[in-house]
Amino acid sequence: MDVTSHVPVLLSTSSVFPERTAAAFQLAAAVGYDGIEVMVWTDAVSQDAGALRGLSEHYGMPVLSVHAPCLLVTQRVWSPDPWERLRRSAELAETLGAPTVVVHPPFTWQRDYARGFAEGLAEIEERFSGLRFAVENMYPVRMAGRQFVPYVPGWDPTETGYSSYTLDLSHCAASHTDALAMADRMGDALAHVHLGDGTGEGRDEHLVPGRGGQPCAELLRSLAGRGFTGSVAVEVTTRGAKSRAVREADLRESLEFARTNLTTPSPLNA
Repeated sequence: MDVTSHVPVLLSTSSVFPERTAAAFQLAAAVGYDGIEVMVWTDAVSQDAGALRGLSEHYGMPVLSVHAPCLLVTQRVWSPDPWERLRRSAELAETLGAPTVVVHPPFTWQRDYARGFAEGLAEIEERFSGLRFAVENMYPVRMAGRQFVPYVPGWDPTETGYSSYTLDLSHCAASHTDALAMADRMGDALAHVHLGDGTGEGRDEHLVPGRGGQPCAELLRSLAGRGFTGSVAVEVTTRGAKSRAVREADLRESLEFARTNLTTPSPLNA
């Protein structure tokens, strides 16, 4: 059986920025996505289970993953305590029936959080046993010709080892990492994919898949052979779109790219 034919393709609400969370549900329904990944951020709707449930029911778009507020701009969403933010993300996912919570490794300045991250994450996984907390691969930051890593113990979660992972292809480009090799390291703990492209210019670009140099097609085609049972979330930047029609066209192209390659197994899987 071709496992990938059952892989849901989600639209991350971050993909419609600067439009807000509600617009993502509307666009996902119009284009034909299978569901939504909610990026919890400063938009109050993204933090509100009741509002999200209403949008989900109105547009027929299930929420199938929740991205915890781990970005620099979301450090005070819900609480300045990162454990409280993660707990509330889990409660939101559980309430909405989303099986996956995406989480980033700790920032270097989050010393207490970083010190007990692996153990604390294991405790939350035990408490919310129906959810997968998929730790995402990140990337070094390059500024003024210098490079530094703002994450502890590093940007590559496979070096620490967790029970579930999110593979982000745009982040692979920014870190000059072989995405297929990273997927191999993640093994059967690969729970979720963020689909976006990058040129390897050293910054996080989140291009429409196929517009950069990442092996997006090859990765999607390989999922059947990996026994993948998670979801793929389109996470692309459309902030430069000059109109809603252009944004919708980019999201449609991304969905068609995902569906085409998820139903075309690699030669190893055929």
